[in-house]
Amino acid sequence: MKFKELGLDDQILEAIGYMGFEEATPIQEKAIPVIIEGKDLIACAQTGTGKTAAFILPTLHRIYRDTKGSGTRALVVCPTRELALQIEKQIQGFAYFLGIHSIAIYGGGSGSDFEQQKKALKSGADIIVATPGKLLSHLNLGYVKFDTVQHFILDESDRMMDMGFREDIDKIASFLPKDKQTLMFSATMPPKIREMSKQLLRDPEQISFAISKPAEGVLQAVYLAHDAQKIPLLTKLIADKPSYESIIIFTSTKKNVSNIVLGLRKNKFAAEGISSDYDQSQREAVLSSFKHKKTRIIVATDVLSRGIDIKDINLVINFDVPRNAEDYVHRVGRTARAKTTGVAITLINEKDMYNFHQIEQLIEREIMKLPPPPELGEGPEWRVGRKKGGNRRNYGNKNRKKSNYRKGGKGKGNWKGKNNKKDA
Repeated sequence: MKFKELGLDDQILEAIGYMGFEEATPIQEKAIPVIIEGKDLIACAQTGTGKTAAFILPTLHRIYRDTKGSGTRALVVCPTRELALQIEKQIQGFAYFLGIHSIAIYGGGSGSDFEQQKKALKSGADIIVATPGKLLSHLNLGYVKFDTVQHFILDESDRMMDMGFREDIDKIASFLPKDKQTLMFSATMPPKIREMSKQLLRDPEQISFAISKPAEGVLQAVYLAHDAQKIPLLTKLIADKPSYESIIIFTSTKKNVSNIVLGLRKNKFAAEGISSDYDQSQREAVLSSFKHKKTRIIVATDVLSRGIDIKDINLVINFDVPRNAEDYVHRVGRTARAKTTGVAITLINEKDMYNFHQIEQLIEREIMKLPPPPELGEGPEWRVGRKKGGNRRNYGNKNRKKSNYRKGGKGKGNWKGKNNKKDA
């Protein structure tokens, strides 16, 4: 369906045309008419499906058509400063011909940033895009008036729940009028999201798209490696691909970001890190440099796996297996976007094998398992047992003999013997 068929104002259609868009994505096609009608909505669609425009465009339409409205009329809350900046940038693009003003409210900036945010909040910018913690800081100081807000939008709701923002969201909602439209967008729909939707939304419409499998253009592979082998393996993988201009390395912990960057730099690779441990100016500089191809390698937590629009990623490396199977799809989805091709490699130690098996079940596909290069020693053998009593069992046949255990060397902790070729 084309955007001009969705009932959007001509000024918005003109901005969409200037930005090179013509056809709506499935989530946009389903969500835009519902939002224009003024109904509450809970929508489940993964990153990369165009869901930001799915709520921005109809919200702009309603604000622009409401000529009597004044003050802040839309509040968008999202989990990270990077996403807040990106959403606000898209609002500026789509609202180019509308005279609608917006500002992003987030932490980590300077004192002058805080004063600028305070000024915008007091004067009532038309649309506020904010992270929960920083917005609450302003709200608690008493000068923010949200009694004119007509649209309350929660983006990446599941990620905000994972990050512990549930109480913050409830508190923010208490500052808003009861008579408003509330929209919840989420990549997954766990029970805690449905529970929150019952408290915040009124008789909502529901739209749900099953989580997609990684794009066909993604070549996926796995290397079985002990933790001590991962940095050497990482440097070899990157050295073997000199033509790859943009590489993202994902890890699940902030501590690992610094360790990986240090390890790469010791091996003469220029790499930068991004996590919540880095201050705002650093994060913005690193992200800008990477987007403009000035930085080749970026090491990040899952802050970059969702919502952030970075084009032409050649290689994604999962330094460790993500905690949630859905996050694997989001990470891998950074490459092979818009019908291009890309490579996604995951490094798996003994402890992460069960989790990766869960990922394979989600994407309904077995991924090729590879050993480390011979010079790095033997890696762990692919074995997936049952998960008992909350403990992951990745050790295969319970009748192994202790004499089969290989001690010492780079392959320390290996079981010798026949590979499980069915899983390999």
